[in-house]
Amino acid sequence: MSGEDGVKRCSRCGEWRPRAAFASNRSTRDGLQAYCRECWAEYHQARQLAKGRKVRPRVPVPAGYKFCHGCGETKPHEEWHRNASASDGLSTRCKACRVIQGRAGHLKRQYGITEADRDEMIRSQMGVCSICLAAPAVHVDHCHETGRVRGVLCFNCNSGIGKLGDDPDTLGRAIAYLEGNAWKPTLVAPGVYQLPS
Repeated sequence: MSGEDGVKRCSRCGEWRPRAAFASNRSTRDGLQAYCRECWAEYHQARQLAKGRKVRPRVPVPAGYKFCHGCGETKPHEEWHRNASASDGLSTRCKACRVIQGRAGHLKRQYGITEADRDEMIRSQMGVCSICLAAPAVHVDHCHETGRVRGVLCFNCNSGIGKLGDDPDTLGRAIAYLEGNAWKPTLVAPGVYQLPS
């Protein structure tokens, strides 16, 4: 038997296997590696251990499942995102672990805080928004000029002050408007308005 018959002999374990069981290698005559994928994985793992590197243990899983090193659970392929560049076509972590990792990464990148820091701020605010004192605090608010985190607000309050440009003068005029004090500039000269004090 030879590579033309659709099978190849692994030079490590000595078994005849289908060509799909071998990784590609352009430098060889038949375009495939000498070891089958299983033997290559064992060989690579042994080499890494010999070099003193940390190696994840191989976990046997049934067909259609994959082991997540994040949560330590074996889950079906439906619970994994696709990754075309991975050898098995799936992400390295399950969807649930990626959500947790993504949320924590966003807080660290965007605001420079951890989930524990955010939870402590929410606890110090008694779990409610600092502005309306009614809705649950869920959105981290920060100064867009300095990047300093100010607190945790509800969605409406956070978007409201953001749409008013985080400007105290604009917010003051909005307060005066809500209190019934009409804010109207007075025309002093053509194109020149005097703002109410």
